[in-house]
Amino acid sequence: MHRRSRRTALLLSAAIAAAPLLTACGNDAHPGAAAVVGDQRITVAQLENRVDEVRAAQRAAVADDTQYAQVVAQTGTLTRDTLHGMILDQVLHRAAEDAGVTVSRNEVQAMRTGLEQQAGGAKGLETAWLQQYGIPPQRLDDNLRLQLEAQKLASKLGTDTGQQAFWDNLSKASEELDVDLNPRYGSWDPKKVSRVDAKTPWVREVTATDSGQTA
Repeated sequence: MHRRSRRTALLLSAAIAAAPLLTACGNDAHPGAAAVVGDQRITVAQLENRVDEVRAAQRAAVADDTQYAQVVAQTGTLTRDTLHGMILDQVLHRAAEDAGVTVSRNEVQAMRTGLEQQAGGAKGLETAWLQQYGIPPQRLDDNLRLQLEAQKLASKLGTDTGQQAFWDNLSKASEELDVDLNPRYGSWDPKKVSRVDAKTPWVREVTATDSGQTA
């Protein structure tokens, strides 16, 4: 798939997969923060809670530990991808605000109702969103709101979500927010509107077995 198309798919679906833990030596610029986006801190605890939400939903959706282990193996970058999604959500929201785009609760509910009809009910939609995009049930409405923001922003720009003008607006919002990542999670490229893996010798990945924890 073309790289731009992959990023678009990530935005509109908030595609979240799963991750090995990262460990780093050195001092954090923002102790306790996984990232700072504008004047908002995304704390490590908030990030871990989001990852736990996905893992709990995945565990509840499968029959046994073997199937769950397979799901975990297939979603091997969850922590970093979740952080990427949390930042991208704020960037998109800022770009929509700058453009005067708003989304009402009724619009979100209407979209959800239509999708539930296509999926065979609320449970079917929740299952589909978890399996396809890694969105747990409690985050479904938030994800639909972001999708609507993206669609309405693109419409206002006279583009679709894969065109350059749309991504230029997100890049502008990204620069305004001055995203700053904790180095253990890499860095943020505002022009690409994307997280970039760290390439420093003191950052290393460790497995859950090494750390005694789960991702």
